[in-house]
Amino acid sequence: MALLVAGVLLVGAVGRAPLTSVGPLVADIRHDLGLSSAATGLLTTLPLLAFAGFSLLAPRIAGRVGLERSLGLALALLAAGIVVRSLPAQLWTGTVAVGAAIACFNVLLPGVVKRDYPDRVAQLTGGYTATQSVVAAVASGTAVPLAALAGGWRLALACWVLPVLAAATVWAPQVRTGPGPARAARRAALPWRSALAWQVTLFMGLQSLCFYVLVAWLPTLEREHGIPAAVAGWHLFAYLAAAVAANLTVPVLIRRLPDQRLIGLACAACIGAGAAGLQWLPWTAGFALAAILLSGFGAGMSIVVCLSLFSLRTGDESQTAALSAMAQSIGYLLAAGGPVLIGALRDASGGWTLPAAVLCGLAAVMAPFAILSGRARTIPPPPDARGVS
Repeated sequence: MALLVAGVLLVGAVGRAPLTSVGPLVADIRHDLGLSSAATGLLTTLPLLAFAGFSLLAPRIAGRVGLERSLGLALALLAAGIVVRSLPAQLWTGTVAVGAAIACFNVLLPGVVKRDYPDRVAQLTGGYTATQSVVAAVASGTAVPLAALAGGWRLALACWVLPVLAAATVWAPQVRTGPGPARAARRAALPWRSALAWQVTLFMGLQSLCFYVLVAWLPTLEREHGIPAAVAGWHLFAYLAAAVAANLTVPVLIRRLPDQRLIGLACAACIGAGAAGLQWLPWTAGFALAAILLSGFGAGMSIVVCLSLFSLRTGDESQTAALSAMAQSIGYLLAAGGPVLIGALRDASGGWTLPAAVLCGLAAVMAPFAILSGRARTIPPPPDARGVS
C-alpha cells in the first residue's frame, strides 16, 4: 500500500509542472518561433481545452483497460508529449499530448483514491494536490534559470520528462497487478441527468475559472497598479504557496465536519474577498499581498474540496471517474474562457474595475453551488452499472 500511495503522490506531482514551466518562457518561445499574440495566447489556453476534451475520454479508456493501466498509458503519453513539444515544428502536437495525459490524471486519480482509500479520501486528495502545487511552483520558478543553463527553452521544457519517468517507474508495479478485464470493464455512465452532478460540476467550473484568471492576469494587474515586476512575481509565488497551505488544511476540516457546505462557502468567500481586495483596497504591496494570500488560500481549498466531492458524492470508483470526467470537461472549458473574458473586459473598459466586479460576481455565483454540492448525499447509481458514457 505504501508503494501505491507513493505512486499516487508522484503521478499528482507531475500533473502541473509540464504546464507551469511554460509560462515564464513564453516570451522566449514567441521570439524563437515568431508567434503572433493570438498564437501565444493559444499556447497557454490549449492545455485547458485539451483537459476539457480528453476528460470525457478517460473513463472510456479506464473502462476497457482499468484505472492502473490507464494511468500508466497517460504517463507514457506525458513523457512522449514533453519530448515531442521540444522538437522543431512539434510545439502544438506535444502541447496537446501533454494536456491529454494530464486530463487523464485529473479524472482517474480520484477513482483510485475512492476505491483503495475510501476512508482517507480528503487526506490523500489533499496530499497529492499539495505535492502537485509545490512541484508546479518549483517548475515555474526554475524555468528561466534552467533555460539559461540548458542554452534555450527547448531543453528547459524537455528536462521535465525525468520526473515523469521516475513517476512511471514507481507506478509500474500497479500496472502489472491492476484488476483484470472483468473488473476493468465496469464503468458508469456520465451523470448528465443528475442535479447533484451539475452542482458539483458548476462549483468545479467556477472555481477553476477564478483560479486561472488570477494566475493569468495577477502579474499584469499588479504592474498596472504600480507594483514592481519583481515583487509581482513573488506575489504570484505567494498565491501558489497559500494554495499549498490550504491543500494541507482542508482535509482536516473535511474529516471533522459532517458535510462540506461550510468549507465550500468559505472557498467562495475567500476568492471573492481576495479579488475585491486587489481592486478596492489601497494599492500598496502589503495590502496586495494580503488579498493575494486570501484568494490563494480560497483557491487551494476549493480544488481539494472539488476533487474530494468526486469521491464523496459517488458510490464506487467507476461512478467517481464518470463524475470527475463530467465536472472537469465542463469546468476546464469554462476555465479556458475565463482569462479571455477578463482580458476583453479590461480592454473594453480601460481598467480593472469591471473585470474585478465580474470576478467577484462569479465567486458569489459559486457560493450556492458550493452549498448545494456540499450536502452529504450521493448520486444514485445508474440502473445498469455497465452502462456506456
